[in-house]
Amino acid sequence: MMVGNSFIGQIITLYEIVLIVRIILSWVPHNAYHPAAVFLYKITDPVLNPVRRIIPSIGGIDISPIVVFIGLGFIKRAVG
Repeated sequence: MMVGNSFIGQIITLYEIVLIVRIILSWVPHNAYHPAAVFLYKITDPVLNPVRRIIPSIGGIDISPIVVFIGLGFIKRAVG
């Protein structure tokens, strides 16, 4: 089976896309109380916050999404 063809692999890919949208959203001014923004925060913060507690921002740059992407890649390869 190829990586990403499993159901779990597809869910992880979808989550990676959501993370990318969250990252882009952090670069532009937005209404943090907009329902779409609130939804993004609710589904990404439970994964990003534990990483942020372990690895703080470096020079004001949050690298937690990079760590999460690496972790998701490992999981995808393991289940794929």
